Amino acid sequence: MTADIKSLTRDELSARFGEWRQPAYRAAQILEWLYIHRVTGWDAMTNLPKPLREKLRENFTLQTLELVRKQGERDTTQKFLWRLADHALIESVLIPANPALYGDASDRHTLCISTQVGCAYGCKFCASGLDGWKRNLAPQEIVEQVLAVERGAATDECQVTSDAIPSPITRHPSRLVNNIVIMGMGEPLANYDNLLKAIRILNAAWGGGIGARKITISTSGLAPQIRKLADEPEQFRLAVSLHGATDEVRSKIMPVNRKFPLRELTAALEYYQSKRGRLITFEYILIQGVNDSLEQTKPLAILAKKLH
Repeated sequence: MTADIKSLTRDELSARFGEWRQPAYRAAQILEWLYIHRVTGWDAMTNLPKPLREKLRENFTLQTLELVRKQGERDTTQKFLWRLADHALIESVLIPANPALYGDASDRHTLCISTQVGCAYGCKFCASGLDGWKRNLAPQEIVEQVLAVERGAATDECQVTSDAIPSPITRHPSRLVNNIVIMGMGEPLANYDNLLKAIRILNAAWGGGIGARKITISTSGLAPQIRKLADEPEQFRLAVSLHGATDEVRSKIMPVNRKFPLRELTAALEYYQSKRGRLITFEYILIQGVNDSLEQTKPLAILAKKLH
């Protein structure tokens, strides 16, 4: 299968250009077109020789997301429904925050992105897994959600034509998306390798340029992967989809708790915190008659205090 060029790191791209006996600066030019100008076609890369563009076309794909539906207006929360190359559907949500005084536009935007088509974990309060799990997203499909939203904001059509491309620049512009939360469709840590490659591309100065501490990974509680994440070098943030402070309640609404009960999850989180020294966020949706009783408050407080 032909690799998508947005699934490659700078080192991987440079290595391929070395095999082709191309100057090293060509890789930097392509990365600028992809992540600053957010182009959707090879012909838009006007400062590359035509033979090189043809070689790229023959060796790589350059997939984009097709916008099926957008809900919400500019500077409000907007939900995007995307169609992938195989016609599967995923969602992203753009959330504005910190509106300036006197009704000016928001100065910060968080994008919630998906990592899987469907979900296998069957949390009772979540619609993502109603049709089961279909497949993992590839790195470029995760990365492209950010680029497609920003491309759409720039053109209001989620398309960039060659006529709309500005002249090449060498510095990273201010992005529309300032923060990323991996809280969309799917269990992020069940797609661990593709997720890590994608967010490293989004974090890299040559890629998305979004700080590691501006990227939050949310998990339903996959303890082994939490430990693995703790040993990674980047300072990505971690959020835990908790929704219950006892095994009895949590197992009722989150089947993952039967495999990784709170004792095991807590141990993994303690390991994570010992390695990273950073705060962990708990997510807790109140569900009437299920997890909103006072009996949950004491164990929740104990757990929160234990993990600082």
